[in-house]
Amino acid sequence: MSNTDSWGKEEVDGMTKLLEKAFAEAAKLSKAEQEAFAAWILEELASERCWEEAFANSPDVLARLADEAIAEHRGGQTQPLDSNAL
Repeated sequence: MSNTDSWGKEEVDGMTKLLEKAFAEAAKLSKAEQEAFAAWILEELASERCWEEAFANSPDVLARLADEAIAEHRGGQTQPLDSNAL
């Protein structure tokens, strides 16, 4: 069964064509590479869920931190980021 997801991408049985293509390519990897790839994907998904939950549960903290950062910038307590110094 085919339908369109919220981004306008076509889905086939709940999986977008792009994801289906990515998994088809991953299936060509060796068993060890497939295991490593699968572990990496699962870790990334778990990490993303943790971040989403942390942000969803702390909007007041994030707002306070943003206000503090703006106040520090307006008060001249910040400096431009030098990407060469990183």
